[in-house]
Amino acid sequence: MSDLLRPESTIDLAGAAATLWGVLRETPPLTHCITNTVVTGFTANVLLALGAAPAMVDIVDEAGMFAGVASGVLINLGTPTPEQRAASLEAVAGATASGTPWVLDPVAIGALPVRTALAHVLVEQRPTAIRGNASEILALAGLSAGGRGVDATDTTDAAADAAASLARRHGSVVAVSGPVDLITDGERVLRLSNGHELLTRVTGGGCALGAVMAAFLGAARTTEHDAFSAVAAASLVYTIAAEHAAATSTGPGSFAVALLDALATLSADDIVADARVEGGAR
Repeated sequence: MSDLLRPESTIDLAGAAATLWGVLRETPPLTHCITNTVVTGFTANVLLALGAAPAMVDIVDEAGMFAGVASGVLINLGTPTPEQRAASLEAVAGATASGTPWVLDPVAIGALPVRTALAHVLVEQRPTAIRGNASEILALAGLSAGGRGVDATDTTDAAADAAASLARRHGSVVAVSGPVDLITDGERVLRLSNGHELLTRVTGGGCALGAVMAAFLGAARTTEHDAFSAVAAASLVYTIAAEHAAATSTGPGSFAVALLDALATLSADDIVADARVEGGAR
C-alpha cells in the first residue's frame, strides 16, 4: 500500500488534468483506434464529445502508416479478427517507429487463447500505457486465468503488485479500472475514486476509456506532462464526466447519452472541484 501524498497533490493532478483537457480541446489529437466491433461507434462518439478526432483505421497496409501520423493509438483486443490482429501488429510497429504513444487494452484475456497470445506479444513492444480491469491485468502478468469474459473477478488492490511489475518490466503506465481506479508507473501510484457504476452497464463504458487515454497521451506530446500524468488525467476526466452524467440519468440508456453530453460540457473548474485522488510512491 502506498503512502498518501499531501492533500495538495490532489490539486496538482486535477490541475494537470484541467490543463491537458484544455490542450486537447484547443488542438484535437488525431486518435487512431483499432478497437472491437461492439464498441466502435460509441468509442468514436466519446472521442468526439471529448474534443478529440477519432479514426478507426484497422485495415492491413493502412494501420501502420496511419499510426505514424496519429497523435495517439489504441489497440483494443475485444474482437481480434485475423485482419485486426495483423493490423494491430502493424500499427504498433508504426507507432514505435514514429514515437507515437499507444495504449494496449487486453480485453478478456486469460482463458481465451488467441487474444491472450496476442496480448503477450504486444506487451513486449512496450506500450506507453496498459488499461484493463483487475483480472485482465493479472492475466497479462501471468498470475491468473482472467475473469468472467470481460468482467473482473478480482479486486483492484489484488492487481496492484501485478500492475507495478508490468509497469517496471515494460516501461508502461498501467491503469487498473474498478470502483477505485489504480494507476502506476512502477514507482508512483494513484487511486482515483471518481466514477459511477452505470459505466459497467453500458457497452463500451470501459473500452472507450482506453481511447480517451490515447487522446490525452497525444495531447500531452505538446506539453511538459509525462505519460503518467496523461493517463491519470484521462481517467479523472472520464470518471468525473460519468458522475455528472449519472446525476441526470434514469438508467443505462439515458446515461450513455448523458455521458457524451457531460464530456462535451465539462469545465476545468469541474475537474478541479470534483477530483478525488489519493497517491504516493511505492
